[in-house]
Amino acid sequence: MAASQPVHSMGDQADEAAVRSVVDRVDRAWADGDAEAFAAACTEPGTMILSGDRYFRGRPQIHDQMSMALAGPLKGTALTGRIVDLRFLAPGAAVLTTEGGILLPGETEADRERALRATWVVVKEQGQWLVAAYQNGRVADGAPPSGPRAE
Repeated sequence: MAASQPVHSMGDQADEAAVRSVVDRVDRAWADGDAEAFAAACTEPGTMILSGDRYFRGRPQIHDQMSMALAGPLKGTALTGRIVDLRFLAPGAAVLTTEGGILLPGETEADRERALRATWVVVKEQGQWLVAAYQNGRVADGAPPSGPRAE
């Protein structure tokens, strides 16, 4: 039996650049307040689990929820995500981790309360890399409790 191919070598440089561009597309759509472009970066059955235990399934629901958010409480904000890990799981499938958050107008770095860490599963469909699944959590929520551990 042949050894499995190392995870990092399953995508070429063009695929790696295209996967990285997915994050840029999502960030740009958010900054532009463009729910259509945001949803178009997802697969048709894509899923999103956002901080605050919000779950959206399918491009139409992602579009509707982002349309309301970008026209309402998130209007004028930007999303930023720095890729800290990218691995190809198989040809046409990758997982990446980003750190960033929601920026208020004039900010260049997210406040701790709006800092996010996210996992993205992206797949190549008909030559285009799209978000198949996304989940984020607030970095502030992930701080371990202080004090001694219960045994």
